[in-house]
Amino acid sequence: MPKRARELSAVEVRRITERGLHAVGGVAGLLLQVSKTGSRSWILRATIGSKRRDMGLGPFPDVTLAQARQKARETRELISNGVDPIAERDAARQALIASQRKRLTFAQAGKRKHSAIAGEFRNVKHAKQWLSTLERYAVPVLGDMDVATIELPHVLAVLEPIWRTKTETASRVRQRMEAVFSWAIVSGHRTAANPAEWKGNLSEVLPAPAKITKVRHHPALPWQEMPAFMVELRKRGGTAAPALAFAILTAARSGEVRWATWDEFDIEAALWTVPAERTKPRKQHRVPLSADALAIIAALPRFEGVDYVFASARGGAMSDMALSKVTERMGVDAVPHGFRSSFKDWARNRTRAADEVSELALAHVNSDATRAAYARDELLPQRRRMMNQWAKFLRP
Repeated sequence: MPKRARELSAVEVRRITERGLHAVGGVAGLLLQVSKTGSRSWILRATIGSKRRDMGLGPFPDVTLAQARQKARETRELISNGVDPIAERDAARQALIASQRKRLTFAQAGKRKHSAIAGEFRNVKHAKQWLSTLERYAVPVLGDMDVATIELPHVLAVLEPIWRTKTETASRVRQRMEAVFSWAIVSGHRTAANPAEWKGNLSEVLPAPAKITKVRHHPALPWQEMPAFMVELRKRGGTAAPALAFAILTAARSGEVRWATWDEFDIEAALWTVPAERTKPRKQHRVPLSADALAIIAALPRFEGVDYVFASARGGAMSDMALSKVTERMGVDAVPHGFRSSFKDWARNRTRAADEVSELALAHVNSDATRAAYARDELLPQRRRMMNQWAKFLRP
């Protein structure tokens, strides 16, 4: 039988300073290791399977003699039960590392989701707004939390303070949080259900946005005042005024006009094709151009290396405030988007065309089956007739 080491006392162990391995007794194979620098630590020497292994049990005196003996007994118990303590510890360490790598805070998940959809945004401003909305309202509450552990009460803590006072903003925050959690689920960072989902979830504890939000329409001029307005608008110089006039003549959205490029225009066919990525419904939109709209395009200067039709002074796309500033300086209580309403009201009151014609001119999304049928051929001849009538009405 192997010789049993004498069981040393805590005082005797503390006096050991000689470099090497020193048996301390109490548990077979328990050793105090003294390094060449004088630091001391506990080692358990034992046979695991067919191999002799030295296992560290911690530094001395952080781990006391009594604690070292207890750890040694527990380790030997595992070995006697057929468990490899070293392999088990390595597996636990790897699992911890994997768990830490998998752990992702809500703030980190939000940035990764934002990066994943960066190409979907129409312009830099929209991309910044998507992330800044989360950073302003959600991140202060959820930012440091593991995206896997966030639950409904946490989401409510973000939404409830603004749900009734800033309903439109709160609704966007909810949608963007839902997108972040969906990304986390698909990416393997979360297994629980999406806590920001509306149907069957938040819809049960929050009032529907439509029930508590008053519809606010964009300020618009009465259609009867449009000809006089156009007279004054045509007197304005610069690039923003012609851009606004072109937007009015085409009933287009501000962004579609500001980001328009020369290659989108077929002058001979009197047609402007707005690519899908720049339209609200994400569908290509063809716009028939009246003679007045073509005249605005023809009068614009073209600069080498500049693709935008209504370019800013620096050659980039015009800012979204440029058109608004025109109406502001003219002292008109209307915004660029409101002129689309003026066009719609004029179409209803002064033309006999079906409502679908003006709806297609405005590139509105239609879910109705009948309107969808109209939309297949875009009603270009009818829309061209309407846009010519509109231009004639606006002409002094």
